[in-house]
Amino acid sequence: MASHVSRDLLEAAVDLIRRSPAVEGKIEMIVSRPAVGEREVLQQAELTIENGLLGDSWQDRWSGSQEHRQRHLDMQINLMNSRVIDVITGGDRSLWPLAGDQFFVDFDLCADNLPAGTKIQVGEAVLEVTEEPHLGCKKFRERFGKDAVMFVNSNETKLLKLRGINAKVISPGVVTNGGVISKLAPF
Repeated sequence: MASHVSRDLLEAAVDLIRRSPAVEGKIEMIVSRPAVGEREVLQQAELTIENGLLGDSWQDRWSGSQEHRQRHLDMQINLMNSRVIDVITGGDRSLWPLAGDQFFVDFDLCADNLPAGTKIQVGEAVLEVTEEPHLGCKKFRERFGKDAVMFVNSNETKLLKLRGINAKVISPGVVTNGGVISKLAPF
């Protein structure tokens, strides 16, 4: 990506992002990460409780010290608002997978709409939003620029969860690109 979107353009999109559907939205893109640095855009994916998105390398990623290494279940599935990534990439959908998320959704991911513990239906599967923060990192900065990281990590926008959210699979199922994502009652 030769040039990055400016902070002014990013901030100008906040009202559009805030208008994302809050109860029922759309799955805009599914991405598997078969290995570090690799991305595969999928039309359909299967989610399991044990392995998250089948074919994704989540199960190979570990956290903790060498002697206490474990899978970080609270980071099994990453979701990002498609309106946010669309602005960050200047509308270039081919760049969306570089963000490293598995699901890009036109759906309100803000803390008020989806606090930790909220259940969401993604295709046939059910996910539970976790407390684990999902923030812009060094790789995100390299790919999308300093302004993008500052935008998604700023105190003003952190509650909007612009970088996205983490979730874990609590009920397995198939998810199709273009399918529905919805918040499950109570809401």
